[in-house]
Amino acid sequence: MLPRPRAFPAVALLLLLQPVFAQKPAPQEKKPARPKDLAGEISFILSQPELARAHWGIDVMDLETGKAIYSLNPAQLFTPASNAKLLTTAAALSVAGPDYRFRTTIEAEGPIENGRLQGDLVIAGRGDPNISGRVMPLALKPERVPPHTQILEEMADQVARSGLKAVDGDVIGDDTFYSPQRYADGWSQDDLQWIDGAPVSALTFNDNVIFVDVAPGEHAGDKALVTTEPETAYFEIDNRIVTSAGGIARKVGVHRDPGSKRILLWGTLPLGDNGLKEPLAVEDPAEATAQIFRGLLERRGIAVNRKARARHQETAQFFDQATAGVTAPSSRRCCPRMEMTTPTASPTPPPATPSPTPIPAAHTTILAEHISLPFIEDVRVINKTSQNLHAELALRLAGKLSGNGGSFEGGTAAVRQFLLQAGLAEDSFVLLDGSGLSRRDLVTPEGVVQLLAYARRQPWGAAYEDSLPIAGIDGSLAERLVSSPAAGLVHAKTGTLSHVSALSGYGQTLDGRRFAFSIFCNNHDLPTPKVLAAIDAIVTALVNNSEKPR
Repeated sequence: MLPRPRAFPAVALLLLLQPVFAQKPAPQEKKPARPKDLAGEISFILSQPELARAHWGIDVMDLETGKAIYSLNPAQLFTPASNAKLLTTAAALSVAGPDYRFRTTIEAEGPIENGRLQGDLVIAGRGDPNISGRVMPLALKPERVPPHTQILEEMADQVARSGLKAVDGDVIGDDTFYSPQRYADGWSQDDLQWIDGAPVSALTFNDNVIFVDVAPGEHAGDKALVTTEPETAYFEIDNRIVTSAGGIARKVGVHRDPGSKRILLWGTLPLGDNGLKEPLAVEDPAEATAQIFRGLLERRGIAVNRKARARHQETAQFFDQATAGVTAPSSRRCCPRMEMTTPTASPTPPPATPSPTPIPAAHTTILAEHISLPFIEDVRVINKTSQNLHAELALRLAGKLSGNGGSFEGGTAAVRQFLLQAGLAEDSFVLLDGSGLSRRDLVTPEGVVQLLAYARRQPWGAAYEDSLPIAGIDGSLAERLVSSPAAGLVHAKTGTLSHVSALSGYGQTLDGRRFAFSIFCNNHDLPTPKVLAAIDAIVTALVNNSEKPR
């Protein structure tokens, strides 16, 4: 018999056959080369499918020649979010000037005999946004230094030094310098309990919020410890937060209904937790300020026999003021507020003087006052930190000083006059507030760029540009573009709402050419960081761009 062939193990057989049956690796698909021209670079950035689904608007202008560098949907209307602050602050600077100062006074309404005021003590607000513990002028990193009441404390000290010992009447927070409207059209109810949606008032203290501090109790099962900064009984606090065992995740809820002073807190806070601090908006800033000031007086031995309350502009007076010289809105606009005009107003508002002091009534005595830093310092706060309330107060200031009235309507009418003077097309913007919190605000990229180019030529233009966040250095751009060529070369205002991202401002190319730009992304359904990364990539491409405008 012939010997049987030797069997090879399967693994060995495969190893022997591998060279015979091995296939050549499939050639790797080549990635498309990144374009070197600016238009191609931006198209490449926006070609990602998830970015391409969004609505993009871009406009870029060479500031030396006025020629277009790049545009994409430049004349279409976009929700600007906080980019609206660019329009508001420019208009307010044009009307008020960078050196305008706010004046807040403590006034005795009635005769004072032997240290006793036979009448009311009034805190008269005239729109100062910075009666707070905020460190001013603004540094690279915004900072608050307790006590938040320090400016009110200084005025209370002045009152005490005047010799006042008792007040027979009320302590009144007077915000009649502006209209009684606290909120603008298009604001979300969800925002109104937080600092972003704080109510507007000519008497503003601590950004019209009270800080609610929550810390765990001493033992598991104890209620959490809740305090307020500053200490006040303005809010009624319903504390249902329970201290849980250490190592369990924090789960805390906070809610205040619009129109209510009751705050509901619920959930669990573990032992060893650092706690939380929530700035919750007050309902009536003038009343809250009066209540806090009443307590400061009593700590200085000044007796107050009656209550703390607010004094608001009469509704009838407000409507008479708001509609003076106003024409009927056009039916072609969806948002009628910006159709208001004042035919008798000068196209170029006269230079503003410091806020006028009302003629004192009989037996009215000024016992204390506080004068703010120049207005430009608050413009820095508005633009670098994107402070909504301060932008709304700047809007009211523009309306008041331009003769349109210290209301939302008056302010937006003043901004409208300014933007038309700056060369913006009448149909390139619709504004209902000063901060961009309203979902009904609209503006075109080319309109923003036109504004930026105009502002640069004004006497306050350099200070305006300096008020914007600097890429990689401060404000809302401190953590963006840090290691890119754009760091330090771009001054721009950010803007963010859900499904909305924006960045507009000034930049400089690596070879020294200045440009103005506006980038809007609306209707995106992506995590905000991904959209911001695309915007930052576009800005970097603009800074790297060496093409000459045609």
